[in-house]
Amino acid sequence: MRPSRYVEQTPPERLHWQVLGLLWPYLLEFKFRVALALLCLIAAKLAGIAMPFVLKDLVNTLDVDKVHTALAVPIALVVAYGGLRFLSAIIGEVRDTLFGRVTERAIRRLGLNVFRHLHSLDLAFHLDRQTGGLSRDIERGTSGVSFLMRFMVFNIVPTLLEIGVVVGIFWYNYGWTFALVTALAVVAYGVFSVIATEWRTSYVREAALADSSSNTRAIDSLLNYETVKYFNNEAYEFKQYDRALERWEKAKRDNRLSLFALNAGQALIIAAAMTVMMWLAAAEVVAGEMTLGDFVLVNAFMMQLFLPLNFLGFVYREIRGALANIEKLFSLLDEQPGVVDAPDALDSQPGRGELSFERVSFAYGERQVLTDVSFSLAPGEKVAIVGESGGGKSTIIKLLFRFYDVAGGAILLDGTDIRRLSQDSLRKQLAIVPQDTVLFNDTLYENIRYGRPEASEGDIQEAVKLAHLQTLVSRLPQGLNTRVGERGMKLSGGEKQRVAIARAILKGASVLVFDEATSSLDSGAEQAILSALDDVAADRTSLVVAHRLSTVVDADRILVLNGGRIVEQGTHQSLLAIQGEYAKLWAMQHQQSVA
Repeated sequence: MRPSRYVEQTPPERLHWQVLGLLWPYLLEFKFRVALALLCLIAAKLAGIAMPFVLKDLVNTLDVDKVHTALAVPIALVVAYGGLRFLSAIIGEVRDTLFGRVTERAIRRLGLNVFRHLHSLDLAFHLDRQTGGLSRDIERGTSGVSFLMRFMVFNIVPTLLEIGVVVGIFWYNYGWTFALVTALAVVAYGVFSVIATEWRTSYVREAALADSSSNTRAIDSLLNYETVKYFNNEAYEFKQYDRALERWEKAKRDNRLSLFALNAGQALIIAAAMTVMMWLAAAEVVAGEMTLGDFVLVNAFMMQLFLPLNFLGFVYREIRGALANIEKLFSLLDEQPGVVDAPDALDSQPGRGELSFERVSFAYGERQVLTDVSFSLAPGEKVAIVGESGGGKSTIIKLLFRFYDVAGGAILLDGTDIRRLSQDSLRKQLAIVPQDTVLFNDTLYENIRYGRPEASEGDIQEAVKLAHLQTLVSRLPQGLNTRVGERGMKLSGGEKQRVAIARAILKGASVLVFDEATSSLDSGAEQAILSALDDVAADRTSLVVAHRLSTVVDADRILVLNGGRIVEQGTHQSLLAIQGEYAKLWAMQHQQSVA
């Protein structure tokens, strides 16, 4: 069995500054916008700090002992207060608009990098992945990036700066007592929030894992809709999904209860600090050391300080969650492909299509699949590989496409070891008709064009003709513009294979690979397709993996694979004559067809 590489688990935790460091390059693309947004942040914060002073002067002006004050003074202060509040709000909107472009571009770049990296990983990773959980990890990770970049820059940092300014104002205007109470309250709030949030991080992670697990289960079940129906296993699927949801429900409950404890503690600290500060200010007013305006200023600053501080607790919790999600996203980028291009990899151009397997060996983990396999294909030659299931036939194709690298020996294309070629240039010279054809949820036309996206309309129509798809196209109401459904489920197995054949024809590669290419076709269609394939492959090298021996009787050479070794090779007639493994397989299939 292959060792599992990608499973749903908590990634190793990075230091937070390391995560931020990974995001930093994405911020640098719009340096000017970031600078303007920071200037707006400072301007908005200064306007916010000025508002309590205007409010203080307004209250003092309206004091009953100062009725002689001209009416224009309080009106001017009211207008100034309203202007500062509006200025603070509108500058904040301008800041968010400026920085929004930065965030969106960063998410776009990061999402593309992850998508590109996932495609660079080898087949082993994609066989072990859980599609639902993986897509959820990417979704949560990019959302976490958006949250972190917006709130880290425009909430955490400015709030901390405002705390410092307010403490300084209290110290300068009202003495060390007011400054000390404010500082102690902020420190107590911060320490409690950090400790409590660290404590509940495990609950947040468990809730995220449970969410991914339930999503994975649902997607797997829906992707295998037909299998569920074939085996009447709806009830079983409901039970399995409910188990996943039960785990999610428990994780969410634990998360909610821990959040309640955190919020209650934060509320207690804020209430206690506000009470002490109002008591101190009231005592100073009674003693004649402070005016009513000063009392209002202290209250306004405390409200102005603790409202974002209360929100800061939420932001810190969310940032912790965002960091956990971003860690998972970057753990995908940490996955290293098992098959990589050499530093000096060659970008070769399509050649004659000469293939050579030289003493190739390969194993999945401890299970040996191929041992000392050697054969060659001359340009334009058709070679077939037959044998019992599990003998290594499909593995030869995977090695040819470099989904895995050989453990021993070498595979040569036009005399060059394929490990010296870039994977892109290698696969441009190969075209395949796979046994299991999976189509995109798009039109029939686009699925055929996928073989060569830059192909002309005439090339596509020629591929349709050679793959004998005209009858299908004529029956469809929208012809080639008909959507084939998710994974091509609206088409029959034979129709999907004809689409795969059209793709391979359109690609125009020098080497054609057929992996049970006609396994889903009826006898009449099979003969028509085989005839078409012979025409297409006339000037190309063809490697055919087949179970039905009748489809390869015209091959230039037939290789019989048994237990990972080539035990016989020759033409159809010569292999029958020696009465070996091939003759046994032929007799067995002939008896089955007669029966």
